Amino acid sequence: MNDAAHPGRALFEGEKPFPVIPSCEHFAGSEKLITKALELQNKLGRVFDITCDCEDGAPAGREKEHAELIVRLLKSELNQHKMAGARIHDYSHAHWKQDLDILVRGAGDVLAYLTIPKPTAAKQVAEVIAYVQKTAQAAGIKREIPIHVLIETHGALAEAAEIARLPWMQVLDFGLMDFISGHHGAIPSTAMKSPGQFDHALVARAKAHVVACALAHGVVPAHNVTLDLKNVYQTHADAKRAHDQFGFLRMWSIYPSQIQPIVDAMSPDFSEVQRAAEILIAAQKASWGPIQHAGDLHDRATYRYFWELLQRAKLSNQKIPDTAESAFFK
Repeated sequence: MNDAAHPGRALFEGEKPFPVIPSCEHFAGSEKLITKALELQNKLGRVFDITCDCEDGAPAGREKEHAELIVRLLKSELNQHKMAGARIHDYSHAHWKQDLDILVRGAGDVLAYLTIPKPTAAKQVAEVIAYVQKTAQAAGIKREIPIHVLIETHGALAEAAEIARLPWMQVLDFGLMDFISGHHGAIPSTAMKSPGQFDHALVARAKAHVVACALAHGVVPAHNVTLDLKNVYQTHADAKRAHDQFGFLRMWSIYPSQIQPIVDAMSPDFSEVQRAAEILIAAQKASWGPIQHAGDLHDRATYRYFWELLQRAKLSNQKIPDTAESAFFK
């Protein structure tokens, strides 16, 4: 297929495409949990990312050894899909640079992303990104390493748009627990779970702001975890509400049983996938000019929407109509 016939090139010529990444991000801190997560990813396929955690996973005093452990796992045969990143220590911690020295030099070629927690200002994030870039260059790594940033402080929320504009940015994560803790009792603990986490005015405002800033700058907004670890119905309901009412396109998992409910809740409906495939096939035949489908007019603006929808469906392991599968994904 020539470049002009493929939607990924024809519809985004001269532009940076919006990141299409899995809707679920699973956190794992210890060697046992990271190993289990990698094994599950190899079983289920490319439907979720794994975040290997230095911040909460590293025992105090063993930060260096923990980062080295993550490098070994990322470079091992277990990491078949190369869809695992790492969360480093926060900017105020003595070991954040050491984390990056070890992770970038040791596994910069396979790191799916790096997550920066608890910044209080955009300038802190900019400094960390600059250090990532400097370390990558010194290690001979030519690729961009995607950056994820946790918005969980008043300062980060106030400068969320500025953070989203920084280079190499891919995801803005909303951190619910630290955000609520930072309000010194003004937000009750009930807002750490549903329905409070969606209904409390301050929390809902913060979530909507993070999503708006992320999407305005071509960055994926990611939602916080569900604390009710083993209730798959609550996880699904939270993911669905986060996606449908707030616009989040990704959500954290901290327990293996949460992964599939998140993927299911954030996946496009089957009817939408069918419609997207039909519209894109017809648009391709029209060389991406305007078309009519079921009485509605469609042009390049709607084609972009449906192309991103189809890619998300593919990442979620949904069945893609054969015509679209062969035309766009082979």
